[in-house]
Parts: sequence; structure tokens; C-alpha cells
Amino acid sequence: MARVHVYDVTTGEATLLHVDAEVLLEAPNWTAGGDLILNGDGTLWRMPADGSQHPRPIELSELPELNNDHVLAPDADTIYASANDGHIYAASLSTMAVRRVTVDGAPHWHFLHGVSPDGEHLAYVALDPEEGWDSGTIHIIHADGTWDAPLTVGRGPDDGSEYAPDGEWIYFNTERFSHKPGHAQIARIRPDGTDLQQLTSDERVNWFPHIDPTGRSAVYLSFPPGTQGHPADRAVQLRLVDAPHDPQAWARSAIAVELAGGQGTINVNSWSPDGTRFAYVDYPVGVSALDRGQE
Repeated sequence: MARVHVYDVTTGEATLLHVDAEVLLEAPNWTAGGDLILNGDGTLWRMPADGSQHPRPIELSELPELNNDHVLAPDADTIYASANDGHIYAASLSTMAVRRVTVDGAPHWHFLHGVSPDGEHLAYVALDPEEGWDSGTIHIIHADGTWDAPLTVGRGPDDGSEYAPDGEWIYFNTERFSHKPGHAQIARIRPDGTDLQQLTSDERVNWFPHIDPTGRSAVYLSFPPGTQGHPADRAVQLRLVDAPHDPQAWARSAIAVELAGGQGTINVNSWSPDGTRFAYVDYPVGVSALDRGQE
């Protein structure tokens, strides 16, 4: 069962919008027009962010089966998405036209996470097909696929790369600061690959930093100590950061929500345009799954 919620950072209250026992809904985006776009069993679904209608599929017939990585562009019409064939695609939500961004022959798979504020570049995670998730590094590619360059190199793995609203930083999670397998922390780096900074440093395993469009707040997904990767069915936290441009602010993060979730909960940026709310998905699977998250 998947439950879609919206959390209000002003009131500290979460509102349940939709419960679905048939489609595995995951990874909400929030459109400029007030809708949520989610992955559902490998396709994109759309619903009003006020919960007034049930999700409905977006008819993008030329898209292959998708994973959870889909990000809206600043033009409010284009959505970029990663498919299970290892490529990134761009689709128009108005015309339903689809084009592939990445080209054949790349030595790695592409997992999109960020679009630059001017819409000209994408930040994605490059994975070696043979080494899998342990090989993840951050790349930047032109939105038309004509230019591609690594942002991080060597030991990682890195994931969840996302631009700050002003384009000055790319935030991501990484194991570069730990020698314990799976112990991911939040970091940021300049888009030119300089000034790598660690932002969280605690016993929990921290993933998917999302800065709100105004830059006032950030939210990230926090797993129990000892978690490896970003699995489903764990007792996780969504943690809020005030003034995320200040590196010291990340050490003062506060728990917003504790829930049963993980993979699918908040893989992509789901902030409302005004930065007052964010959407997330939980998966109430019972005490046994929560217990597994504490192992």
C-alpha cells in the first residue's frame, strides 16, 4: 500500500491525500500548476496536490519503463526521466512528445536527479553496468545531450545530485567521507567540480537532499545506522534544514516526519513552488518491516 502525503513546514502538519493498494506510487514532483507527478509501476502518474482527484496515468507512449528519477524543468512543461534502459528522456507534458537525451555508446548508465535553474544542464549519476551502485559518480550533461563531463571522480559512491535554486551548488549524498560501507552523508560541490563540502556527519545514513525553490529550507531522507543503499520498508525520517546555504545549519536538522518508507518516499524534489510544503509517500507495512529497519 502506498500513501501520498503533503507536509506543511509552517504548521508542522502532514495531510494524507491518497491511498493506493493497486499501484506502487513513488517519488513525487510538484508542478508549477499545482499537481503532483509520481512514478507508478514504471510509468508517470498525475494528481492534484490538494488530493481532490485520484492519480491518473500520463499517456507518454514513447517512454520506456521508468525508474524513480524524474525531474521537472524550469519551463514548467518538460519533464526529464531516467528509464530502465539506462538512458535519460525528455517529455513534454502538454504535447506528450518524447525525445531521448543521452546517446548510444556511453560506458555507463544514466540516472537523472537535477536540472539547472536555467534549464540548460542536467546532473545525473553515472553507473558502471558491471559494478552497479558502488560505482556511482556525478556527471553534468547538456540538456540536448551534446556535452557530458564528470563532476566527481574516484571513490564514492555518489547519488541524488540536485542543483540549488541559484545554481551555485549541486547537493548530493556520498560515501566519500566514510570508510564504513553504506554510510552515506550529505555533501555539496560547485558545478565546476570544486569546493567539495561535507554537510552532515552523524551516525544515521542520509540520502536525497532537496532544496526548496526559495532556498529557505531543505529536506532529506535519513535511514537508521547501518543501512546500506536506500532500501524500501525501513523506519526512516524526513529531516528539515533551515537556511541550507549555511553549512553549519545541516548539523541542526530536525525531524519532520517519522514513517515506514525509504525507497520511493522522496527520491526526487517534491517541494511546492512557494517552498511551504513538500510531498512524500509512505508504505505502512507493519511492525515487522519497521523492526527490520532497526537492524
